[in-house]
Amino acid sequence: MNRPLVSACLLVTLSATAAAQDTSTADIIHIWGQGMDQIGVAQSATEGVVGYDDISTRPIGRVGELVEVIPGMIATQHSGTGKANQYFMRGFNLDHGTDFAGFIDGAPVNMRSHGHGQGYLDLNPLIPEFVSEIRFRKGAYRADDGDFSLAGSARFALYQQLPSNFASLEIGEFGYSRAAAGVSHETDSGALTFGGEHVLYDGPWSTQEDAERINLLARYVAPAFGGDASFTLMYYDADWRGADQIPERALNVYGRFGVIDPTLGGQSERLAATARWENHLAEVNAWIVRSDFTLYSNFTYFLEGPVNGDQFEQRDERWMYGARYRQHAHVADSLQLSWGAELRHDDIGEIGLHHSRERERLDTVREDAIEQTSFATHIELNWQATDALRVMGGLRADWMQVDVDARTLAANGGTADDALLAPKFGLAWRASPAVELYANYGRGFHSNDARGATITLDPSTVVITDPAEPLNPAHHVPGGKPNAPAVAVPLLVPGDVAELGVRWQTDHVHFTAAAFWLELDSELVFVGDGGSTEPNDGSERHGFEAAMFWTINDWLVADLEASWTDARFKTNGSEDHIPGAVETVLSGGLIGTWDDFTLSVRVRHFGEAPLIEDGSVLSDPTTLVNLGGEYRFGSAALSVDVFNLFDAQDADITYFIESRLATEATAVEDRHLRSVEPRQIRAAIRWQF
Repeated sequence: MNRPLVSACLLVTLSATAAAQDTSTADIIHIWGQGMDQIGVAQSATEGVVGYDDISTRPIGRVGELVEVIPGMIATQHSGTGKANQYFMRGFNLDHGTDFAGFIDGAPVNMRSHGHGQGYLDLNPLIPEFVSEIRFRKGAYRADDGDFSLAGSARFALYQQLPSNFASLEIGEFGYSRAAAGVSHETDSGALTFGGEHVLYDGPWSTQEDAERINLLARYVAPAFGGDASFTLMYYDADWRGADQIPERALNVYGRFGVIDPTLGGQSERLAATARWENHLAEVNAWIVRSDFTLYSNFTYFLEGPVNGDQFEQRDERWMYGARYRQHAHVADSLQLSWGAELRHDDIGEIGLHHSRERERLDTVREDAIEQTSFATHIELNWQATDALRVMGGLRADWMQVDVDARTLAANGGTADDALLAPKFGLAWRASPAVELYANYGRGFHSNDARGATITLDPSTVVITDPAEPLNPAHHVPGGKPNAPAVAVPLLVPGDVAELGVRWQTDHVHFTAAAFWLELDSELVFVGDGGSTEPNDGSERHGFEAAMFWTINDWLVADLEASWTDARFKTNGSEDHIPGAVETVLSGGLIGTWDDFTLSVRVRHFGEAPLIEDGSVLSDPTTLVNLGGEYRFGSAALSVDVFNLFDAQDADITYFIESRLATEATAVEDRHLRSVEPRQIRAAIRWQF
């Protein structure tokens, strides 16, 4: 593929279409979602809205960082650019989305029983310029909060019609380039929107990532049946070479940006069709998603396979179908009733874990096909008890069924089902015109991998009857031995969350604070990297969060967020630390706007986290500062972003595991980390039509 040609064609095609549109531009008026009045609207202190100006005026190095507009949330990366980020919030190492739900245009993004990780949440299909707002919630306090939403959720809304047509070209260090364009065209019956982006990036790694990402979007909106209807097609395609974490002991050999296995990486493709209709009383969503994913990883190098190494391939190919309906009704002047239902089916044609070497498959640990279906219904009552007091109560019922076709080990196949009732409750008391107090409780859950619910034998472990028998270096285990037994886990894992919060709003300051408590019955998950289940104890978290948005004057705004969490397993022993549970998160920024010039500076800090259960090994804190500026002239704008302004040499993510390098005779326990990327500059020019 001629990659620069793709970018050029994207810009020329959409810009030519836009040339026929109105080219007039208006004075820019910034509307800050964080400054919206939420008193009397929000049901908790930790839900909110982030608008496009909040997003567009901050430097964003990778798409997954869009979630960092949510106070207390961090997005990192432990591998290549093309895969989902690693998320952290409220003392959760959310992996790729286990307890955080994401939605694009009403359709769920999290993938159940995914080949790389349960709840896999990949936001790379988003084009930032098409995101009009992000509505976020912490905790599962609302009746429509379902699977994966225990820690929180984010709903990404797309523009019905772009504020203005645009084309942009961006270049930067380490082989970075991005071309993007978008056009909206009004018709007699509605509005058509087309857009896309083409991104290339090599990165600072000793083996270039050679990453390529293509996103395309087509959208039609029109009034219909007394409401507004939209139909959207989104296509995403990515290919990359991965730069995984490396052991700390090897830094003096490979360097911070070294790559031990240069054949890692993967491909990801997603095609989504969504339909949406809504008016002031009802909302209907429907979606069809096709996903194809392949990833090659190697975390332990030569620990299990001294000859062929420990590289493995993860495959996931599926269709997702679903629909959601929600209805509102005012049953009295002070009483509003909401109810709805959801149906989802995942047709997973291939999900597999395979040993590989240099991306060549050696053997199969396990391969399956899965049919996974869920149905949910919910009801919520909102009562304006007095002029100052609002009361909310809700109930949600979920049912899930799975059918696993275990192609490599028939004993691990079969069917399973589970059901869950989840009550919700909330109080909001307006203590004064500027202050509202909240109390919330909710039961939430995350689903476990379907394979973990039907498993009986561990596919990666065998019963060794003759310890003297050598290991087969290609297959990692002695041939012909029986597999060790495995314990199945429930499909639905419930948890309870509660918080007390306050919201204070004036014309210039919006402040929220909340103390929260969260308990999970069990952190049972299916380990996609090993093909088995890993039961853990239940867990408990409590913490405090605060966020402030301050309009200092008509040209300067500031925001500051802080979060502290204590996360522990519920166990009688001293080994109660939850690995990867970040204790403190701090972030903040300043945005100045003067006529044709905008300047933004942001700082992001997340503290140390235990890496093993006894808390004796910790990760190091990470602090990054980003700077961005934009100058507008006529219908064009020139922007420059500086990422990692002070060239910090911190870690993006850290693990403590056992591994073995090719030069080592035995396994070594060590911290394994992926460095933050060095200081780099990116410049872009953008035209509005």
